[in-house]
Amino acid sequence: MTIERDVTYDAKNKLKVDLYFPGNGSAKGLIIDIHGGGWFRGDKAKDQDWAEMLTKEDYMVAVPNYRITPEAYYPAPLEDMDTLYNWLKNSKYDFDHKHIAAVGSSAGGNMTVELGIKYGIPIVSLSGILDIDDWLNQHQDVVAQQDQTQDFNKQASATINQTGANDPFYKWFVTNYFDGRTDQYTAATPYHRVNGQTGPMFLANSLNEFVPNTGVLKMAETLSKFQIPFTLRMIPGTRHAKGYLDDVKEDIINFLNRNI
Repeated sequence: MTIERDVTYDAKNKLKVDLYFPGNGSAKGLIIDIHGGGWFRGDKAKDQDWAEMLTKEDYMVAVPNYRITPEAYYPAPLEDMDTLYNWLKNSKYDFDHKHIAAVGSSAGGNMTVELGIKYGIPIVSLSGILDIDDWLNQHQDVVAQQDQTQDFNKQASATINQTGANDPFYKWFVTNYFDGRTDQYTAATPYHRVNGQTGPMFLANSLNEFVPNTGVLKMAETLSKFQIPFTLRMIPGTRHAKGYLDDVKEDIINFLNRNI
């Protein structure tokens, strides 16, 4: 494979993307790979492992950075993914432009779901942040508290937030995304906007992890109501997002090959 790093896709906001190309010529499709980090940390370099795995399946993979807090708040990261999607869709890169998908974990999983709803493309969401308004309403007594993870960008994602539920930190980073705008919670909760044109989804969550599984279950229920095909994997234990990637890797590849 070949890699082009730090390609500018949004000059105004100084946003860059790493592009991975399969080594055997034209890609059979494009996958947007969105890193996690709670919308306040993270970097595209942390998803090189996932990007390389998908490139070996003959996909072109685009791994972007996007605006995070405190530089910008909701809905800025979603607007950045709109910019990226349209930039790639209209590019001259050598992939089948009718076949685009997205994968992501945690906050990135939320953003892939948003792309699936908006553009009807197939998506993969590992531990996506999908239950916002209802969860916050049900946990008003939880005191928000930031975690103390050091050197987040230097640690493998599969080693971070792997020890189970942490409602204070979950509440902190979700509310931080909105910078005090409580009126935005419902608009930012993806399952409220599922419609008949939503793309197929691969959804996964651990049963006792950092991200509550209420979101993935409500998303699955809503997709069922609209007759949108989906795959749901509930993983035993406390592993978060890329912590269980190896367990679902084969299923993800099969899903993408069927749907992209």
